[in-house]
Amino acid sequence: QVPLVESGGGLVQPGGSLRLSCAASRITFSRYDMSWYRQAPGKERELVAYITSGSGRTNYGDSVKGRFTIFRDNAKNTVYLQMNSLKPEDTAVYYCKGDRAGPALTYWGQGTQVTVSS
Repeated sequence: QVPLVESGGGLVQPGGSLRLSCAASRITFSRYDMSWYRQAPGKERELVAYITSGSGRTNYGDSVKGRFTIFRDNAKNTVYLQMNSLKPEDTAVYYCKGDRAGPALTYWGQGTQVTVSS
């Protein structure tokens, strides 16, 4: 069983919303910086949003600022990506990533498909 499992993807119309979840298991989730990436067909994987382990500081890719929100619930070992005002260009496979420092460890989820289309 992989440590990170995404869910919540699907088909949504332009202007709609989706919430992605990434549930962690068998890791000390609170020690991990968590991020969401996406990869569209024929394109490179890009950073969508990032949240730190301690202060919960966040950062976003320019294309999603003001529309997407990343947040985490350490009690539930889960990080979320709330996506609003979705556009067709948001269509991609969305991946969850966890990074821990000292010693360094990185985990990726298996991805969840998001399709924005009318």
